[in-house]
Amino acid sequence: AVYASLLPVVGGVALAVAKDLTFSPLSFAAAMASNALFACRATFSKLAMSQPGPLRALSPASLFGVVTTAAALAMLPVALLLEGPVLRARTRAALLHRSPLNLLALTISSGLFHYLNNEVMYLTLGKVHPVTLAVGNTVKRIAIILASLLVLGETMTPLAALGAAIAVLGTCGYSLLKQRLGA
Repeated sequence: AVYASLLPVVGGVALAVAKDLTFSPLSFAAAMASNALFACRATFSKLAMSQPGPLRALSPASLFGVVTTAAALAMLPVALLLEGPVLRARTRAALLHRSPLNLLALTISSGLFHYLNNEVMYLTLGKVHPVTLAVGNTVKRIAIILASLLVLGETMTPLAALGAAIAVLGTCGYSLLKQRLGA
């Protein structure tokens, strides 16, 4: 019942993007894969925190460091192979508008803030269920999208607004049901 209560979240997101003329099925599939892998990482990390073994002795922040380092080392060859040729051209283009020091500072601060955001997520994971964390991450993404709409002055269609509202209310329903049933 608790997991079934997530259906309005999925339905709301699908409704929110259903009439978007720039909607890309490939992008949607990539976003859904990202969400699924986020949930898997949270689930396996939570398991590592609770099962006997060498990872259990690590703090949530240290476990995040280990997972991040392993993922970076595993993906570096793939990233260089797929993005390497583009990286040089994009860096040159960026340097036409920014100084090398400014570009380096922006790149480092972006990476640092992303790392800290995820480290806080691991600290939270030490205290909550992985599905709760995944739902919270979804709400965070919705909040970022809404803030972006406001800052950039974009408009949202009534159908997209309805979908977003259903997703947020579905998230609330999931949280309340999970708390009530203690699942």
